[in-house]
Amino acid sequence: MSSVVRVWRPGRVVDPQSVIGGLRKGPGDPAYVFDAGRRTVWRATRTPDGPVLLRLTPYAGFVEAEAWGPGSEWALDGVPELLGDRDSWDGFEPLPEHRVLVDAARRFPHLRVPRTRAVFEAMAAAGIEQVVTGKEAFRAWRLLLREYGEPAPGPHQQGNRVMMVPPAPEEWRQIPSWQWLRAGVEGRRSRVVITAATRAKALERTLELSDSAEIERRLRSLPGVGVWTAAEVRQRAHGDADAFSFADYHVSRNVSYALIGEELDDDGCAELIEPYRGHRFRVQRLIELAGIGHPRFGPRKSLPTHTPGATHRLR
Repeated sequence: MSSVVRVWRPGRVVDPQSVIGGLRKGPGDPAYVFDAGRRTVWRATRTPDGPVLLRLTPYAGFVEAEAWGPGSEWALDGVPELLGDRDSWDGFEPLPEHRVLVDAARRFPHLRVPRTRAVFEAMAAAGIEQVVTGKEAFRAWRLLLREYGEPAPGPHQQGNRVMMVPPAPEEWRQIPSWQWLRAGVEGRRSRVVITAATRAKALERTLELSDSAEIERRLRSLPGVGVWTAAEVRQRAHGDADAFSFADYHVSRNVSYALIGEELDDDGCAELIEPYRGHRFRVQRLIELAGIGHPRFGPRKSLPTHTPGATHRLR
């Protein structure tokens, strides 16, 4: 299969992995491979025109983008947005007393928030990630893509991994309940994905909106979608630099601890980061990249998913 190649000259330093690495669902993600030797990112995704395999390789002064599959032109048209060209640091200035954030902004000046333009795909991933640990969510994503995705167009064999395009909405809807459970996804979360699949076209239309509050309102109109899930979708699909992950088990505690050395709940953290409104997800991402979080004691423990009380809260 032939490919299409384009060169993008952004006029700034761009490292694809540092910009879109947050899209990877664990080291075994069938839809994302990072070649550390060449700093190359391989990404399999589904576009309005069909599946695509996209390769992004940075060079001095430009990024080479190569794509295979019917979605090639759509994917290549979106490379600048995918690599954060619509994002801006304008208006973002770390407060001097937030030394960790000041240092992180200096260390990662080329950080940008990506915009994938793939709303349903982001919603499916976020639905699977609700109320469980990252390890559990990544395992479920990996198993479901291997079983119900399709091999990516072009050179999909990367090392010992076959890259897979995530299922189309109608394919997510057809996954049997026992296969969801086999992947560790109980009914509460699978219903979020299945419901979103029935509204996939409406979800994609949120890309036409510029009001982030209206985008959040429409995302949260789906049953089972709360503030956390909507924020995760806005971060990934819409490139929203303000979509802070409230209702996450760790994020508010991590951010507040990094900024003031004290663990705060969502309400306390919201007040703390209010001066950064418009850039609150940027604050979150910079602190994540800096690797600073609240102290954790004892062994890691999975959150329960088998009881109603563990899954009733919208995230």
